[in-house]
Amino acid sequence: MKRSTKRILTTHTGSLPRTAKVVELLIAERSNPGARKAELNAAVREAIAQAVRKQIECGIDIVNDGEQGRTDYTVHVLDRLSGFAGESTPPLGTGDAEFPELAQLLTHFASPFQHRPACTGAVTWKDWDAALADIARSKDAMQGADAAEVFMTSPSPGQIARYLKNRHYKSEEAYVYALADVMKREYEAIVDAGFILQLDCPDLAMLRHTVYLDKTLAEFRKIIAVNVAALNRAVADIPAERMRMHVCWGSTVAPHHTDVPLADIIDIVLTAKPLAVSFPAANGRHEHEWKIWREIKLPAGKVIVPGVIDSTVNTVEHPEAVADRILNFANVVGRDNVIAGVDCGFGTFAGRVQVDSKIVWLKLQSLAEGARRASAQLWARAA
Repeated sequence: MKRSTKRILTTHTGSLPRTAKVVELLIAERSNPGARKAELNAAVREAIAQAVRKQIECGIDIVNDGEQGRTDYTVHVLDRLSGFAGESTPPLGTGDAEFPELAQLLTHFASPFQHRPACTGAVTWKDWDAALADIARSKDAMQGADAAEVFMTSPSPGQIARYLKNRHYKSEEAYVYALADVMKREYEAIVDAGFILQLDCPDLAMLRHTVYLDKTLAEFRKIIAVNVAALNRAVADIPAERMRMHVCWGSTVAPHHTDVPLADIIDIVLTAKPLAVSFPAANGRHEHEWKIWREIKLPAGKVIVPGVIDSTVNTVEHPEAVADRILNFANVVGRDNVIAGVDCGFGTFAGRVQVDSKIVWLKLQSLAEGARRASAQLWARAA
């Protein structure tokens, strides 16, 4: 991860709007695997090149492939791993019973990729070549990108376990560690290809309101501490500065009134090895949480990537609002320890559109301009 001593750098969380052609071909691939594989690969390459170009045109410094070739940020591993079959039980605590009108509304945002099998056997690699091909395709499509850095995402062991329920291992802890031992290979391959590895870890916050609302906070903290320990084992051989992680409460249009406060989990999150930690800080439920850094000491060498753009609304944030959010964090933890980011992904699930694709690029432009304005203030003070 690059540290800037001249200005606030910008990035985003990972997924960006997919082209209509890519979504069509991903659906076709799911129903008839391999039938249009060459066409899909070509469309994804073109979409990656377009996504990279647009990120740079918007002024984003640290860019990625937009997850163009994946149906979502977690379940794509099913194409590569064995040990999964049947159906996972749906997550609890989603609020459907409490807010039936909202539940009905959200059916309009549903992704066509809803199948989530369970873990019914030992998890192993069944198609390692597919993982390598995914990495190589992104690397090739991003060659020559005029960016400060490039990153690539991969789900954490705890996140995979959250999505794909355990019906095989004797305990959740055993399952998470098994996933860590398997995913270690992908994590290292991403870094070896020259990318910054982003580990997607929504489990560290989302498990609270989607699965474990019935447990005490102390019990929940023990669960996510295990997930972090498993993650650290998986990345033990990767330098911290070659990694970042994303923690969140979900990208859905939802009330979020049962979200666990960041202050209740951040000490555990900060024990994870990745140098940088990304988290939502622009939405109405979590925007105030910049204040916790007045009391929580950022460990030496760590960087935070607060979201200063809300990824679930079609409002284009004013650059001054973005600058103010950046300044809140920079004034507390230090300007060199902040990278400006986005709350969550804009294309979390292929085929699900919550923010108009043209508006996404306007929001990213505002992110870059807000970072420029914040930088002008922060460095002017030091002059």
